[in-house]
Amino acid sequence: MQLSDQDHATVTAAVSAAERGTVGEIVTIVSGRSDDYRDVALLWSIAATFLALALVAAFPAFFVDLLHRLGGGWQGEYSARTLLTILFAALALTFGLVRLLLGWRPLRLALTPGAVKSARVRGRAVSLFRVGAEKRTAGRTGILLYLSLAEHRAELVTDEAIHAKVAPETWGLAMAELIDAVRDGRPGDGMAAAVDRIGTVLAQHLPRDGAPFNELPDRLIEL
Repeated sequence: MQLSDQDHATVTAAVSAAERGTVGEIVTIVSGRSDDYRDVALLWSIAATFLALALVAAFPAFFVDLLHRLGGGWQGEYSARTLLTILFAALALTFGLVRLLLGWRPLRLALTPGAVKSARVRGRAVSLFRVGAEKRTAGRTGILLYLSLAEHRAELVTDEAIHAKVAPETWGLAMAELIDAVRDGRPGDGMAAAVDRIGTVLAQHLPRDGAPFNELPDRLIEL
């Protein structure tokens, strides 16, 4: 899912319109994904390896019989060294196969727990906010709307003045509207709608009391 030039124009226009009634400065960022989740692939590979080992330990006779069958019934008793070598090879194969399968990003993302995705998206949003918006306005009125497409998750991070006046749950409707639009394949429309609602809230709590002064860029940033 990618944003078109029209999406960029729509979101940028929404930011400009929203900021006319508030001293708040809205920054919008869209990212294809927030993390590669390679550590998740590693953990799944380790888990599969230990599961295979647990199955062998629980049903040793079954696996020894399976070895005889695979050998055509000609092999006599296996020595301990041979059994351990075969077991080690099987575990290494299990680890490598799962790791190879999870090299495919869509599968890796699908097997990543939702809580992990949410934490990574939040962490990326906070990191981007610190770089691009935190304490970069005179009144500490910056706010970042961050959308991570692969995870279908969005985050809102606010600077000191906004955080002090607006309760976090106030943003719920804006975020829900954004995520619903992303699921429908309309990320640009969702971002614009969320920005409009954010602007309404900011105008209530931090209204503009003078001529417009743009401290942060209005354009949508796509990473």
